Amino acid sequence: MSISVFDLFKIGVGPSSSHTVGPMSAACDFVDELIKRQCMPQITQLQVRLYGSLSATGKGHATDRAVIMGLMGERPAQIDPDVIAPRIEALLASGQLLLNQQQAIAFDWDRDMIFLEEVLPGHPNAMSITALGDSGVIYENTYYSIGGGFVLTAAQAAEDKLVLHTSALPYDFNTAEELLRLCKQHSLSISELMLENEKVWRSEQEIRDGLWTIWQAMHACVENGLKHGGILPGGLNVRRRAPAFYERLKAVEQNKNVIASNFSVMDWVNVYALAVNEENAAGGRMVTAPTNGAAGIIPAVLCYYMQFEPTASEKHLVNFLLAAGAVGILCKKNASISGAEVGCQGEVGSACAMAAAGLCEVLGGTASQVENAAEIGLEHNLGLTCDPVGGLVQVPCIERNAIASIKAINAAQMALRGDGEHFISLDKVIRTMRDTGRDMQDKYKETSRGGLAVNAIEC
Repeated sequence: MSISVFDLFKIGVGPSSSHTVGPMSAACDFVDELIKRQCMPQITQLQVRLYGSLSATGKGHATDRAVIMGLMGERPAQIDPDVIAPRIEALLASGQLLLNQQQAIAFDWDRDMIFLEEVLPGHPNAMSITALGDSGVIYENTYYSIGGGFVLTAAQAAEDKLVLHTSALPYDFNTAEELLRLCKQHSLSISELMLENEKVWRSEQEIRDGLWTIWQAMHACVENGLKHGGILPGGLNVRRRAPAFYERLKAVEQNKNVIASNFSVMDWVNVYALAVNEENAAGGRMVTAPTNGAAGIIPAVLCYYMQFEPTASEKHLVNFLLAAGAVGILCKKNASISGAEVGCQGEVGSACAMAAAGLCEVLGGTASQVENAAEIGLEHNLGLTCDPVGGLVQVPCIERNAIASIKAINAAQMALRGDGEHFISLDKVIRTMRDTGRDMQDKYKETSRGGLAVNAIEC
């Protein structure tokens, strides 16, 4: 299995990569198959079934709405987030779903959008879509949203593999040990090795332009989060804090007579992360990094680097994302980046490790130091549960990204103070994350049936 950095960093919408981005993509794939089979005119009804975690927290994560958008022919990277609410309102009022924006199908939300407690064997995030006609079932398929916007069909899940790219890579690696050996053998940094692998699919200029586009989308999300105030949707009445926080920081900077001892670089990192995850919670334009629930960590650390490092350049930005991508690939291949599968250690933990690796890379770390930074970042998120209050990506998710962003910076600094030698390897920590997730009770894996999700609710 070959994974590109562009598979990890994908432009989409909030609030969740596995519960919003993945289901929207799956539903759009379903429509594409209907078109391919030339059976659209025979369809009179559609039924959607959500299972496991997609059912348990689907309403809070807007899974049902995402599926509808996908059936309307929208994909996460292209959809305008502002069209979602009015289209849903129009559907509810008319009882008509405009399939692929072309064909009106009767759709009764209570009848045709079905939430089931059953967990399918392929993955906790499962959904099936059935197209019906006068003579019965025309076409149906089951999809698994396995984290970070990645989607498997039932057939792919049965083969227990994720097929993204089949091209042979010049420096293929499945473990951090292999990655470090390749770097040493060929005198390459981690970002240089990743660049050579990415050239299998794109020219160097396309890679650099593509990663710059990813950065621009991340930065735009930060900017939007810093200016959009108010209350986040969903019913918890969580107030956006980033805009007011940002204004206070700017006031301190502008007034040199103000004693600023209570403000620091840490405050800037916090506000960047809060801005991204508040925007995510509101369903805004996002970049999976590697998921939406952990989408604030890499942008926050990158903004920190770009603002406070005088020598920061576009080249450093590209190297940051390439090195971060290498760690994300290792987490994806050998454990999981899905909160429904291994808890939040798979989302925030992986993102923290990725950000630490990226920062260490651009600050001049060796391959061994970069691996050490990632190991520190992930190790100290082991066991982190995914227990979103109200099934919403708000509490504790928003603050958790800010805390992990600071952890990532500290992990990079600690690694840079050493020589790359350390007691526990990144491979062992990733394996531990996998095993811990396997042992973790399901109520702590994005079902909102344990932890803060139940203790925060006052009866």
